[in-house]
Amino acid sequence: MKAVLSRQVGGPETLTIEEVPTPAPGPGEVRVAVRACGVNYPDVLLLRDAYQFKPERPFSPGGEIAGVVDAVGEGVTAVKVGDRVIGGALWGGMAEKMVMPSERCIPLPTGMSFEEGAGFLTTYGTSYHGLKQRGALKPGESLLVLGAGGGVGLAAVELGKAMGARVIAAVSSQEKLDLALAHGASGGFIYPKEVGDDPASLKALAAEFKAGCGPDGADVVFDVVGGPYAEAALRAIAWEGRFLVVGFAASPPRMPLNLILLKGCSVIGVFLGAYSERNPSVRKTNVAELVRLFEEGTIRPFISRTFPMEEAGKAVAWLADRKVQGKVVVTFP
Repeated sequence: MKAVLSRQVGGPETLTIEEVPTPAPGPGEVRVAVRACGVNYPDVLLLRDAYQFKPERPFSPGGEIAGVVDAVGEGVTAVKVGDRVIGGALWGGMAEKMVMPSERCIPLPTGMSFEEGAGFLTTYGTSYHGLKQRGALKPGESLLVLGAGGGVGLAAVELGKAMGARVIAAVSSQEKLDLALAHGASGGFIYPKEVGDDPASLKALAAEFKAGCGPDGADVVFDVVGGPYAEAALRAIAWEGRFLVVGFAASPPRMPLNLILLKGCSVIGVFLGAYSERNPSVRKTNVAELVRLFEEGTIRPFISRTFPMEEAGKAVAWLADRKVQGKVVVTFP
């Protein structure tokens, strides 16, 4: 089979496409003929050896796939050959075939394309887990989403609205703001693409954040950007607010503890993979609820661009350069 491989540390330009042995599923595993693979920011970090996990090279990036089961291992009964499924792992999805534990596969929801399926489980799963289990978002609260034009951020906009919150979208361009408003944000604003970490710059940006959220500030901040934007958002959080640390598209932030004390707020990490390993029953319930929301038409992955397997490096570069609106997906024949 063909696979997109990382053989050296670097950027998307280091990826190659090679013939590799087709894997066979072991006991409790299934093999999926991949039709689409979502690109996520951890893929960028994996190539740079900057993620918390470092797979042995060569490896194929891509942790979110949709496709058709073409082989099952011993003991697998819940999944059969021919099933259209979505699933994934930390990496390995940018290949024509992927092997994974059968419990990681769920049926492709009715009316969902393979491309949408490759932008569903990780994206919406992360946002829903963050807002529900970690942020305890309540109806009527204000939710500030940093990076609201990207895949996880846009999912948080849709889910925040579905959960009854007033959603404020913070984005880097007018196009992304228009997209967030179309997907349920009550309001929003465009922050500068470069922000200094000096007190004056941070306080000026914090004033913009707070103006958008209201005089009391944001009850919940959902941050996939990090960098100096995080401290500015923290300055705009409400008393006893919850700051959700989801990702670092800009850079890992420095959070001043004195602000956390003065705001009486909580800074909470959102790590879907580790949480799901420890709480599989909660993950199962979350996925079932997300599928129901999709089938009701409340949420739907927005795929802004697809790339064929031969251009997988371009897809990762598109994400790394923060050009993506919603999701970018690599497709396979």
